[in-house]
Amino acid sequence: MKRNIDRREFLQLAGFGGVAWASGLGMAGCATPTGGMARDFHFVQLSDTHWGYKGPANPHADSTLAQAVAAVNALSEPPDFVVFTGDLTHLTLDAAQRRQRMKEFREIVAGLKVGKVYFLPGEHDASADRGEIYREFFGPSHYSFDHGGVHFVALDNVSDPKGAVGDEQIAWLAQDLEHRPMNAPVVVFTHRPLFDLAPEWGWATQDGARVVELLAPLPKVAVFYGHIHQVHRHETGSVTHLAASSLIFPLPAPMSGPDHKPIPWNADHPYAGIGWREVSHEAAGTGYSASEKPMGPA
Repeated sequence: MKRNIDRREFLQLAGFGGVAWASGLGMAGCATPTGGMARDFHFVQLSDTHWGYKGPANPHADSTLAQAVAAVNALSEPPDFVVFTGDLTHLTLDAAQRRQRMKEFREIVAGLKVGKVYFLPGEHDASADRGEIYREFFGPSHYSFDHGGVHFVALDNVSDPKGAVGDEQIAWLAQDLEHRPMNAPVVVFTHRPLFDLAPEWGWATQDGARVVELLAPLPKVAVFYGHIHQVHRHETGSVTHLAASSLIFPLPAPMSGPDHKPIPWNADHPYAGIGWREVSHEAAGTGYSASEKPMGPA
């Protein structure tokens, strides 16, 4: 069944930012290798929630996550799944406080009324201890799954403090892709971009080119990531890279100034710089397309 999303539902999500809407990724009408039919479906991406942040860039940081959960739950048709693409919590070097923030985050998102919720870490969650506490709360930091005729891969490019995926994980990815369903489109979730967007700001993956090299021969690949707190689209050959806005505050455009501090809060336009998008893929098309939408009361 094709998903029809009304404007009211989009605006409910749009009011909270950090949301990417993906639909039609399932090669509609095409048979899967197991003999079933691929189907249309939709999922919600939330990114960079930074639970535990306190500061002037968002004076309502303690309530935004719960409001987003409520907005997703209010949809007339629930998404097939929700994925959080990193920086679930805000950085702290205190291990006890890190555990407390992850516990609180997990309790809030447990209220999502969806069949499945997927997580991957951001550097705020994992770089201080190479992901040890993150894995205590959320399990493996890299994995794959199949859904509706699409092969999904979650990669960890933050537990290494240098921002690398690493030899072991790249070897795992190569093997995983060899065993994916034949001709299945591939969607990759990461936190950092896999290409050199702004290495001076940490907006890159040290060995991201090796990952892209593995993905390049595949006919239909999209990478959904966070980290940069803004919508951004980039192509590396046949691979489309799509960044999501943050749920907490926007950051400036890549290399637009001397640093990448949060854009100051504007009470008159509280959602400026935060947005959502609709992403679609059709079996007869040549790839993924994204339609960017402005926030609600910007």
